[in-house]
Amino acid sequence: MSGVYQRFGVRTIINASGPATRLSGSIMAPEVAEAMAEAGRSCVDIAELQAAASSVIARHTGAEAGYVTSGAAAGLLLGTAACVTGLDPTRMNRLPDTTGMKSRVVMARSHRNFYDHAVRSVGIELVEIGISDRFSGAGVRDAEPWEYAAAIDDDTAAVVYVAYAHTQPELSAVVEVAHAASVPVIVDAAGQLPPASNLSRFLAEGADLVAFSGGKAIAGPQSSGILAGRRELIQAAALQHLDLDILWDQWNPPAGLIDKSRLPGAPHHGIGRPCKVGKEEIVGLLTALERFVEEGDDARRARWLEHMRQLAEAAGSLPGAEVELRDDPKRAAIPAVHVQIDEDACGKTALDVVRALQDGDPSVHANPSHVREGVVAFGPMCLKDGEPEVVGRRLREVLGG
Repeated sequence: MSGVYQRFGVRTIINASGPATRLSGSIMAPEVAEAMAEAGRSCVDIAELQAAASSVIARHTGAEAGYVTSGAAAGLLLGTAACVTGLDPTRMNRLPDTTGMKSRVVMARSHRNFYDHAVRSVGIELVEIGISDRFSGAGVRDAEPWEYAAAIDDDTAAVVYVAYAHTQPELSAVVEVAHAASVPVIVDAAGQLPPASNLSRFLAEGADLVAFSGGKAIAGPQSSGILAGRRELIQAAALQHLDLDILWDQWNPPAGLIDKSRLPGAPHHGIGRPCKVGKEEIVGLLTALERFVEEGDDARRARWLEHMRQLAEAAGSLPGAEVELRDDPKRAAIPAVHVQIDEDACGKTALDVVRALQDGDPSVHANPSHVREGVVAFGPMCLKDGEPEVVGRRLREVLGG
C-alpha cells in the first residue's frame, strides 16, 4: 500500500485482468489526472461544459452530438429515456411511469446481460426475440432481422443492440428493419474499443445512439462514459440528466446542446439525475479521449504486447501448465497471456490459481473468464511498468516453478 490508499487502509492490487469496474477500471495517464485536478479548482456551468464536450465527441465519432455520462450503463439509461420521451418535458417528469408512451424496447435474447437493467429501469417493457441456439449448442441460429420486424409495433420506442465481434445479426440489418418503422437503434458498445475506428463505426452503420465506457480502453475516469448520436436524442438525454433547478427566464442553455425554443418549459430533475457526472470527470474523459485517438491502435497494441511478453518471459516454463502468448489481431484486438492448467499434473484447478494469486501479497488479479476450460488469463490494459514481471514471478511461486 502507498499514499492515499494506505491512509485509508486499502491495499492496492496488480490488475492483470482488465478494466473491470469491480477492479476500479483502468489506469489514467498523469496528464488525465492533472487535467481533472485542474478542473476541480474552478467552477463552470455544467451545461456549457457538456456543450463543449459534445463538440469534441462529435469530432471524434462523426456523431451529430455527444454527451459525457457517468459510465456506459448510464448512457443506456439516458439513451432509452430519450427515445421514450423525445423532447416532451411532461413525459420526462413521469418516468418511470410510461403509461401512454411508446414503451416497448426490442432486444435479441442473445444480447441480454446484467447491464440491460439500466434500460429496464426507465420503466419500459423489454421484448426479447430470437432463440440463441448457437450458444446453447442446439443449433447454429440466432436472432434474425425478420424477428425484429415482427416484434416492432406502434408502441416500440427503441431497439437495443449489444455490440461484440460475435454479435448476430449484423447491425446494418437491424438498423434497416428498425428505421423502416421509424424506430431508433441504441448500441451498447461499452467495451468495443479498440480499435479506435469503432468510435465512428456503429454510427456510420446507422445507429442512432452509441454508448461507450470511458474507464476502459480510453483510460479516462472510471465513472465516465460517452453517449454519441443524433442531436435531438442527445438533447433529450441532457434534459433528463442535468440539474435544472433554475428559473425559466434565467435559464440560457447553450444552443449547441439544448434548443430552448423547442420546449414549453424545463422538465423537473429527470430519471438520469442520479447519474451525475462532475466537471472533473468530463474534463478527464475529454483529455483521455484525445490521448486515445492520438496514440493510435498500432502504438497502443505494441505497448500492451510488450507487457504480455514480459509477463510470459517472467513466468517461464511452469510445471503442470502451458504458457501461451496470444497475439492475433484477427482474433482479438488486445493481446493476452493464457496459462493452461493441467489439474492432474499440478494438483490445482485454474480457479485455485486465480484465488491464490488474488489472496497473495501482492494481490494479483487474473481474468477468471476461462477457468472452466482450465485457463488462467492475463490482460495488459491495467498493468504498469514493472508489474508484468511481478505477475510472472507470482505464477511461478503459486505453481512451484
